[in-house]
Formats: sequence, C-alpha cells, structure tokens
Amino acid sequence: MPTTNTIVLATVGTLATGILGYAIYFDHRRRTDPNFRKSLKKEVKKQARAAREQAELDQKREREFVKIRVAEAKEDGFPHDSDEKESYFMVEVEKGERLQADGSNFEAALCFYKALKVYPSPADLITIYDKTVSKPVLDLLAEMIAADEELQVGPFAGSASDSGIAGVPLD
Repeated sequence: MPTTNTIVLATVGTLATGILGYAIYFDHRRRTDPNFRKSLKKEVKKQARAAREQAELDQKREREFVKIRVAEAKEDGFPHDSDEKESYFMVEVEKGERLQADGSNFEAALCFYKALKVYPSPADLITIYDKTVSKPVLDLLAEMIAADEELQVGPFAGSASDSGIAGVPLD
C-alpha cells in the first residue's frame, strides 16, 4: 500500500514534468513558428496599447475630478475682506499641512489651492509651496491651478505677451 508521502512525491513529480514539458514545447514553438512569434508580438502590443489607453482614461477622469472640485471650491466662494482672507488663508494652510501629514494628498492640495486663491501674491506662495509641500500634493495643486482660468500665478500674468518676455517680438 503506497504511503501518503509517496503519493505526494509522485503528484509533485508529475506536475513538475508537465510544466517543464510545456515550457520546452512553448520555447520550441516560439523559436520555429513565425506565425506564433507574430501572434505573441501582437498580443504584447495589444496589452501595451490597452494599458496606455487605460492610463490615459484614468488621467482624463482625474482631470475631470479636479475640475469639478475646483468649480465646487469657487462656488463656495472666497472671502473678500483682508482680515477674513488672512484668517481663511491660515486655516486652509494649517488644514492642508495636517491632511498632507495624514496622507490625504488630494484634500491637502485642495486646501493649499484655496489658500492660494486668497493670497495677495500667488507666485510667491507657489515658491514657498515648492519648498515645503510634497511632490504628489504639488502635482495635484498644479493641476488645480491649470483648471482655474481666473487664477493668474505667472510672473507675467497681467501682461498680454505671448513670449513671456516684454518687448521681444515673436517671429
């Protein structure tokens, strides 16, 4: 009567032999059959294209979500009085720092965006954010800034120059 150990060894040996045999068959077919190689290449390209399309779709969804959240923040409104702006700024920056420490990158970026909206010199604040805020939050903040057409943050934000250099014509 065979023991359990013998049965297990026979089963494992049979499976290992089967897997090794399939690997040898697959490799032989891959090397000798040009149609099989073509089908493998097509499958790899198809998977790469599907992954790229999925990444583009995810990025598009994220941008739409950012636009929606920026629009919601605008609808909520921002204070207009300088004292209210100052306290609002401090509250939003503090909340953003706390959320960033907790790992809530999107909500932290939204708080930093709200603080940026009421700050008198947004370009200076972005320089400060660049030194103090983590890269993932900073990237989300950049998307929020791009989604808001009203927010002018560049050094030449008020000028109508296309080149960014005053007095230099474009050819």
